[in-house]
Amino acid sequence: MTIRALVWDVDDTLFDYTTADREGMRAHLAAEGLLAGYDTPEQALVRWREITDRHWARFSAGEVSFEGQRRDRVRAFLGEELPDAEADAWFRRYIGHYEAAWSLFPDVLPTLDALAASHRHAVLSNSSLTVQEHKLSTLGLRDRFESVLCAAELGVSKPEAGAFRAACEALRLPPREVAYVGDHPEIDGRGAAEAGLLSVWIDRGGPYAQGADGGFAHRISTLAELPALVRADTRFGAPSTFG
Repeated sequence: MTIRALVWDVDDTLFDYTTADREGMRAHLAAEGLLAGYDTPEQALVRWREITDRHWARFSAGEVSFEGQRRDRVRAFLGEELPDAEADAWFRRYIGHYEAAWSLFPDVLPTLDALAASHRHAVLSNSSLTVQEHKLSTLGLRDRFESVLCAAELGVSKPEAGAFRAACEALRLPPREVAYVGDHPEIDGRGAAEAGLLSVWIDRGGPYAQGADGGFAHRISTLAELPALVRADTRFGAPSTFG
């Protein structure tokens, strides 16, 4: 089956979110004078990530708005019932440090260049359009994608099949002609496969890789492997790159 388009995850697939989040939060906590309450900076960062994962899951389940999960993360981390305006201001100060640490993975631009003439491209993210449009524009990538779809506006998030199918509809292509590339073996990998897309899991050695059952997805360790994969007949008879 011919793959005509790729739909991309953003965070930890194209953009090094984990490093930016860690370094941005480290700088923010230092500026806020909050590191003294922890034995090590890493202890504070682990707590922030645990709180982020918990409240992001609530957002993905439709239990809270995008803005609400941000405010709840701040309140949980500080242990204070801040008014919305104060929680928003705290988060904006963090965003300033976070954005200063933004960067693409080094394999992103060469791969997009290699596939620019042969395949169409779009984005599907479990974030909001405002956040990801700004991020892609700042990183110089926005013009690479025909469309950017995000859970906050769609009203459905990965791994629900409706999210992946919405991306295919935006491209006016059936799922069988679309590949999805993401870093999470379940949310991205299994979700895309079950929605009928060619599923590609970019395993960058992140926290989701350990013990992951990625057998439903084609596993790659660098985007440099992607052009050969999507140009091949990978659905019927071709071996998975899962190792």
